[in-house]
Amino acid sequence: MTTSTRARFLVLHALRVKGLAPDPVLQALTGLLADEVAAEVAALVADGLAVRREGRLAGTMPTPAGRAAHPELLAADVADSTEALSTAYEAFLPVNGEFKRVCSAWQLRPSGEPNDHADAAYDAEVVEALAEVNGKVAGLLDTLTASAGRFGTYPVRLAGALERVRAGETAAFARPMADSYHDIWMELHQDLLLSAGRERSAADEG
Repeated sequence: MTTSTRARFLVLHALRVKGLAPDPVLQALTGLLADEVAAEVAALVADGLAVRREGRLAGTMPTPAGRAAHPELLAADVADSTEALSTAYEAFLPVNGEFKRVCSAWQLRPSGEPNDHADAAYDAEVVEALAEVNGKVAGLLDTLTASAGRFGTYPVRLAGALERVRAGETAAFARPMADSYHDIWMELHQDLLLSAGRERSAADEG
């Protein structure tokens, strides 16, 4: 891919992963600079591959034409990393199951009552369990990034969200649309599915 084609792919792919995303999220997902993201979004909109949405949930989303154009660009991107992606996806599934159980522990106490985060000791145990999961996913992503460099944004972002949780920001664990650990994890999961050419199945549900 040329540099310009690469940037176009990264932004369009990020839109396929997220569905709807404001520019700062696209910047985090792609690793591109803010002005590069803005330029690519404008070009995608001009070419009918994306549309801007305003209002409370503002951002950019792919059009049907954008979704149709994505597979060819994706195929070119993953051509040299199909085996690594398949291996990473298979390794991700059991870790994903662990992550789901940690999320459940964060949201519900063992008694089944909602976790109001008043018990600091309990929350600390769950956060340490999250850190263990983070170590496992970081390991498989480090290996994958050697073949598919764009996945290198995920361990950095996940580590940042984990540090926010450790600093006491409870929303950084699982609050939707807050660049939470859960948000980033869901992006990673969807990216692996798309990039490895897999369909979501019962195995993806942990």
